[in-house]
Amino acid sequence: MGVVVPLSAQQEGKASLERVMALSAEPMQRVNQIILGRTGSDVQMIPQVAQHLIDSGGKRLRPILTVLCGQMFGYGADESQEGHLKLAASVEFMHTATLLHDDVVDESDMRRGKPAARMVWGNQASVLVGDFLLGQAFQMMVEVGSLDALQVLSHASAVIAEGEVMQLTTAKNTNTTEDDYLQVIKAKTAALFSAACEVGPIVATAVNPDLGEVERSALRSYGTNLGLAFQLVDDALDYGGSAKDLGKDIGDDFRERKVTLPVILAYRRSEGNEKAFWERVIVDGDQRDGDLERGIRLVRERGGLADTISRARHFGAVACDALDGLPQTEEKAALLDAVAFCIDRVT
Repeated sequence: MGVVVPLSAQQEGKASLERVMALSAEPMQRVNQIILGRTGSDVQMIPQVAQHLIDSGGKRLRPILTVLCGQMFGYGADESQEGHLKLAASVEFMHTATLLHDDVVDESDMRRGKPAARMVWGNQASVLVGDFLLGQAFQMMVEVGSLDALQVLSHASAVIAEGEVMQLTTAKNTNTTEDDYLQVIKAKTAALFSAACEVGPIVATAVNPDLGEVERSALRSYGTNLGLAFQLVDDALDYGGSAKDLGKDIGDDFRERKVTLPVILAYRRSEGNEKAFWERVIVDGDQRDGDLERGIRLVRERGGLADTISRARHFGAVACDALDGLPQTEEKAALLDAVAFCIDRVT
């Protein structure tokens, strides 16, 4: 299944993930071994499709959060303590399954600069391999033996599916409101970030039985708000970033006619014939040479880009504030670094 793809430890003038990577490096290698073992199957297509997507890159940020949120309360000091590792692998499988399913629903041709799995093996294989990965994720959750962790992650899985259905109502719909869109990304993106963080203190009760709702609530809030900030930054990067920062081609959201926050704001603030432009390229799908460049210009001129970044910063600040009551540890500092890095991708 390949190796864990490291995040850049330092970008000139930007927040560093050096502490995040240093604290998670060894346990994430163990998580990677679990992933390798759990994607094996006598059905040859299953490891091929799964490997195609996981090897194509990605930050592995969600499982890293699970590892850090367990370690910050003392779990994992003993090598026999691997519940957080199995939960981290479960989180990664849930995320990978979602990507496979998303590409089918969105009819995406590319994923992280490579042909989407559905373009290589077809829609049916993509959906079914995604289901296989979800099955493996839930099997590992059961092996950990924590009903609380199982409840949190299974609830997240249901919420993510709800988000997918909600997105169908906003797809290619220029009447989508900002509140509608935030509801979608809270379900589709933030729910898994939230669960990935919350299961850390849950599994850590094995070594720290005093942990309870205070710690779970703090990390649940941190994960939710980091997830919202992360998605909004991705939205902004599609209209104001680089392919290196985004992990995909600039303008993919535009070409796929996705109604993200920059478009919602630009459309609401349109002047003259701008609304007609957005309806042609998003609703009708009639995209012509130069339309992407015009869309990027309109998003900037109408404040869609700047205000999306502003919203992301707000949620990032809320994420940081959620950690205030937790003990000062290297892992807590790393979680704060992760927020800064997320926001700095677009600054």
